[in-house]
Parts: sequence; structure tokens; C-alpha cells
Amino acid sequence: MSQGQKQRPRDRSSRRLDVRPAEDRKTRASGRPAAEQREETKQAPRRTAAESRTEPTNALSGFARQAVRKLQRVKRRLHTIVREQRARNFPESDRMPIQLLLLFWNMIPMWAGLFWEKTWGRRKQLLRRGAAVWSRMEQRNVHPLAFLGGACMLAVLILLGSTYTRGTTVTYNGEVVGVVDSKATAQSIVSELETVTAKTLGRSFTISDELVQYSTGWLKRQEVEDQGEVEEDLSDEIGLVTPAYCLYVDGELIGATPYEGALEELLEQLQEAATTEETISCSFKEKVEIRQEYVPTEKVMNLGYLAETLYSTKTAEVTYEVKKGDTWSEIAEDHGLSSKELLALNPGYDINKLQIGEVLTLSASVPYLTMTVVQQERYVEDVMYDIEYTDSDSMYKGDYKVTSKGQFGAADVVANVTYVNGEEIERDVLSSVTLRDPVTEQRLQGTKERPTWLPTGTFRWPVSGRITSYFGGRRSPGGIGSTNHKGIDIAAPRGTAVCASDGGTVTYAGWMGGYGYLVRINHGNGYETYYGHNSSLTVSVGQKVYKGQQIARVGSTGNSTGNHCHFEVRYNGVSKNPLNYL
Repeated sequence: MSQGQKQRPRDRSSRRLDVRPAEDRKTRASGRPAAEQREETKQAPRRTAAESRTEPTNALSGFARQAVRKLQRVKRRLHTIVREQRARNFPESDRMPIQLLLLFWNMIPMWAGLFWEKTWGRRKQLLRRGAAVWSRMEQRNVHPLAFLGGACMLAVLILLGSTYTRGTTVTYNGEVVGVVDSKATAQSIVSELETVTAKTLGRSFTISDELVQYSTGWLKRQEVEDQGEVEEDLSDEIGLVTPAYCLYVDGELIGATPYEGALEELLEQLQEAATTEETISCSFKEKVEIRQEYVPTEKVMNLGYLAETLYSTKTAEVTYEVKKGDTWSEIAEDHGLSSKELLALNPGYDINKLQIGEVLTLSASVPYLTMTVVQQERYVEDVMYDIEYTDSDSMYKGDYKVTSKGQFGAADVVANVTYVNGEEIERDVLSSVTLRDPVTEQRLQGTKERPTWLPTGTFRWPVSGRITSYFGGRRSPGGIGSTNHKGIDIAAPRGTAVCASDGGTVTYAGWMGGYGYLVRINHGNGYETYYGHNSSLTVSVGQKVYKGQQIARVGSTGNSTGNHCHFEVRYNGVSKNPLNYL
């Protein structure tokens, strides 16, 4: 064995196994001993039948394995080049990338030499200049200690200049507020704060010279503070105004907080609380602004209290008590509202049955923020059925009878619904798919002329006058009346005509104890009306009367303290407040 071969022993332990498919046989035939190839073949892991079946189906894994094999071949080639280089053998290759790599590798020593020559040349020049300076110093008889002392003095001055500086300490009422670069800066801070405080409070303001002192001297540079920080600290010491982040709604200051970003987070939480997965948009109707400025200290508040303020209302409710002669439309018009707007403020009211003494809301309290939310909703909606009428001469006009009930249909609806502070104001239907068709209802309608004495279902005043006693509990008038008043008393001159409140049949006409002379009318629909304390009667039992027909004259008979008409409304025998029907 030659000496060169001894220097390059074959390192079998460091060689990696190369398991390659059949198409790489050309690479395996590299001239290595067959025993070594068989040894590698024995050590190579065998693929199972399942792996062989799944490998073609996994293109990505095959590509990754090929990339790994290529990297391994490049690594082995680099190791070979390094070994050849160490053995002083010039490595060769037919591949262009390897040739370029070898070219640059062998040029490195040349580049290193050039770099060394350049840097060493500059060092020589610096040494020559230093020697020249030293020789001039020797010619002038400058002692080395003097030169060294001057250098140390210069170093000390540079150190002191970088560590210390002239500054002014500002104190307020004996407390140190901060340090600025000069007295002029401190005075400008005080002047600016006086201007800001006066503007914020809306009145003149001056900081007393006895409270603010300035002390100028040498200070460490890190002690000098920013002008804005000293101004804020001085404002905190005075305690009248505070720099804060302010929330404005339509130009009105709602509150402030010293924490940056807190108001934005609060508004986001308010919007998140009003949204769901179906929410399309959520916005504030008002103009909402966040400004950083000085505010009176009392305007700075806790975020929880600020949130409560936003949920609270701006104005108190304005109400109106219904008086005699009022109508719904007149009340609305007098207060700048439409009938629909007034009804929205007073839901559930019957605009045709106003009661004297009733309290109506004219303006609702509203929150500071109006939240407008648009949501997409999907629901099943009832589809109204049609009604067909058939004339019947056996029924009175205005009477109807259902012969075949209608049935609602059903539709699958998708709509965008707009809510303002939780109340729906608009519904835009995007699509409607019929799930079930409605069934038409069949009705009979009367054509026979209606008698005048038939009830209309509504009641009129039996007599015009002032109400002297209302329905319900009361003090006994003169000690002779009932404390549980079952009707209302309407004062009128003696002999005034008393009229039937609605059409019906007279079931009682005569004297009845405390009622005095009484007329009772059955209206045939569960309702009965009573007319008491009359001076005389003009109808008899069994007589049919029409709405507005005179039935008696006002008097003061029975348990009565003056001329009036006692009027009652009863439904299925139970007394009702007549003011709910008149």
C-alpha cells in the first residue's frame, strides 16, 4: 500500500447508506467493491408491500425524498472535495457548479493577501505620522508628562460634558415638580399652563409667583425631563385641570379618562354587546369623537361610571294631563308631534277613548348614544288568507258570520332588520319562499236594514256637564252616598234631557232605592247601562230605544245631594269605569 493511500484511509463508519430505486442503478455502479454494495444492500431497510402501494399515491412525499437524496449527494461530494484539498490533491469535476466553486475556493488565498497588504499599508502610514508628531514634540522640548496630563484633562472635560449640564429645577408650593433645560423653558411652561387652565375653566387664571420657584445649576443630564411631562406634573400639583382622553358625543363632553386607548375599547365593548353572528353592521347615529386635551379635573371619571352615563338618558320625560275637550290629534299638534309619533311614545292607548286626567308622555328619555344595528334574520312568517263575502238577507247590515274558517299560509323569509336602541324601525325583505298556501275564509254579510234600536257597540255621553264624582272609591257625599262609586256623576240643570248611550231594550224604568228614578237598558251584547236620580222618566219597560233617544230628565231623587245624572256601564253584571267607553 502506498504512502498516499495510508494518509487517506477509507472511513466506512461515516458513510451514509444510499437506498435508491432501480432507476439509480447507474449511480450504484461506481466501481466500489461488490461486497461493500452487498453489505449496504443488507443494511438497507426493506419496504413493505403496503408502503410500495402507497408511495406512488403520495407525490409530495416522493418529491421530498428526492430532494433529500440530492442534498445527500451534494454533501458527499463536498466531503470528497475537502478530503482531496487536505491531501494536496487538486480535485476535479465535469460539472459547471462544482468547477465554479473550486475556482472561488482557490482564489480565497489571493484575496486574503491583497486585503492584508492594504490594511498593513495603512497601519504603516499611521505609524509614520505618529512618529513625526512625537519627533516634533521632542524638538519643542514638550515633556511627555505634560502631554499625558493635557490628554487626561481633555478626557475629563469630555466626560463631565457628557454627564452634566445646566438645568432649572421647578418647584410648586415647596414640592419639586421637574427639571428642564433652562429657566426660560420653565417660565414658558407656566405661561402655557395658565393659558390652558383659563381656557378650560372659562375664566381668568394666574399661578402665583410665591408658589412657583426656579433653581438653576449643574445637573445630571438624565435628570432633565421633557417639557410636556413637566407641564403635566405641574398641572397635577395645581389640581384644577388634567390632561386626559375625552369622549365627545355630537360635540358634548361626556367624560374623560387618563388612560390611552381605554375609550376606544369601551366603545368597542358597547358595540360587541349589541351584535351577534347575524349582525351586518353596528354603528352610532351620533358623531363620536375622542380628543386628547385638558379638562376640568372633575370630568375625569371611572370607566364603569362613564359606561353607565352612556346608557343613561339625556332628558327627563315631559308629560301632559288630558283635559276636557282634548283630542289625540290636537294634543300631538300642540306639542309638535304627529299622531303616530305620540302613539309611539304611548303604546297601547286607544286614540278614540281618551280619559280626562290621563297622563301622556310627550318626549321620551333617550340615551347619549343611539346604536343602529342591522341584522340579517331568517324566519317562517304567516301568510294572511283572503276573505270572500256572500250576501244574506236574513242578517242585518254590518253583521257577519263565518261559514268556513280561513287558514294562514307559511313562507320562509330572509330579511335585513334595522334596530335602533333595540327597537325595530325597518324590515327589508330580501326573499320569501312559500312553504304552505293560505286557505280562503268564507263569510256571510247581512243586507237587511238595521233597526235604529240595535246597539252600535260604542257609547255616547248621556248628558253634557261636569263630572262631580268619578268611578271607584270616594268619600260619601253628605254622608248619604256610597263610598264605592260604581259609575260617574255628571252635573246638569234639573230637567235636562237624559239620552240612551247606545241602542237597546229598556229592562227597568221606575223607582229603585238610592238610585231614585232609574232607567236600565240592555244592549244585547253583554253590556247594560244605568241612568239614576232622574226627576222623571220618558220610557217604559220593554221599549226599544235607539242611540241618543231621550229616556229621562235630570233630577236629584234617591240618595243625591244635587241635580245630576248617575251613569253606569256594566259588562256581564260587572261594573266598569264609564270613562273607558265614552
